Amino acid sequence: MLRNKGAVAGLGLITLAVLVSITAYWIAPDSTPYANRMVLEISGQRPGFRITMLALQKERTVPQAGFFERLLYGREAPLTYVPVRKWRFAGNGIVVQKYVDEETVIAEHYSLAKVWYGREQPLQEPAEVIRQRIAEERIISKTYWLGTDRFGRDILSRLLVGTRVSLSVGCIAVIISLSIGVLLGALAGYFRGRTDDVVMWLINVIWSVPTLLLVFAITLALGKGFWQVFIAVGLTMWVQVARIIRGQVMALRELQFVEAARALGYGHGRIIARHILPNIMGPVMVVAAGNFATAIVVEAGLSFLGVGVQPPQPSWGLMIKENYNFIITHNPLLALAPGVAIMLMVLAFNLLGNGLRDAMDVRG
Repeated sequence: MLRNKGAVAGLGLITLAVLVSITAYWIAPDSTPYANRMVLEISGQRPGFRITMLALQKERTVPQAGFFERLLYGREAPLTYVPVRKWRFAGNGIVVQKYVDEETVIAEHYSLAKVWYGREQPLQEPAEVIRQRIAEERIISKTYWLGTDRFGRDILSRLLVGTRVSLSVGCIAVIISLSIGVLLGALAGYFRGRTDDVVMWLINVIWSVPTLLLVFAITLALGKGFWQVFIAVGLTMWVQVARIIRGQVMALRELQFVEAARALGYGHGRIIARHILPNIMGPVMVVAAGNFATAIVVEAGLSFLGVGVQPPQPSWGLMIKENYNFIITHNPLLALAPGVAIMLMVLAFNLLGNGLRDAMDVRG
């Protein structure tokens, strides 16, 4: 497979996506839970938008997040950001021209205590020291490399965190579909007869229902949410696996090594698990890669239609839904960025599947 450049490129992209999904909250510019920091004044900005921010300490104390807690869920920001055009110190306060839009600013005054401590109180250090610290630590310049959405959230951060949803739904959906498909396909192909008729009848019934419609029905039965999407997508993708496994098992069950296993008195379960299934892992891995790509597209479609992952949790399909109206206005990249991410991930899994198919073709 390593001689197939397309498969290697797909595998590299998948590996990169896995690393990004694991470290998303460490590398994302917005490390708050779900990358959901809203700054409404800078909503709908173009990629590369740069602005100065005044960081105000929150009045309440924000608990510190441990390493694994931050890795999994991010951490709540202890600061509130106010976009400003200009600023200057005035006595024991700071006067800023607050950014409202490209043409409008509003003059506001904040006390040094409000900025540094989050509430009005006597200064615990000399005012000159507080002013110097504010100038160094609380007047910051932020760049939004992919722009901001209609709520003023960083598109790049939500794109990185959203990688988790796409990879998770693909992984869990593949596990569910393989578990059901391999089991039913192996039983149908090995025992044939009445068992095969019942399994094939079930496969034909499930396959006759449009995939998206079946996902809708399962989602409505289980409810909207993160885990419900995984289960719904997985329960609709096992039929193709079952048909492939059934055909492979039917071909192998007549070969001499299976007959020898029967002659030695081995049980049906051992013959299937120890002698037949290991010899059909090639097709299983190929269909798993294809199902992974399909699951990513189905999840994006569900989130776009509003029955998948729910806000504020970022999902590539949900990001397209929230920003698709910008396509015909001034900032199409807000919706195109998650669309390109979906395209690249699906392409990567398809390339990997093609490489696995070629590598495992013993006739080649």
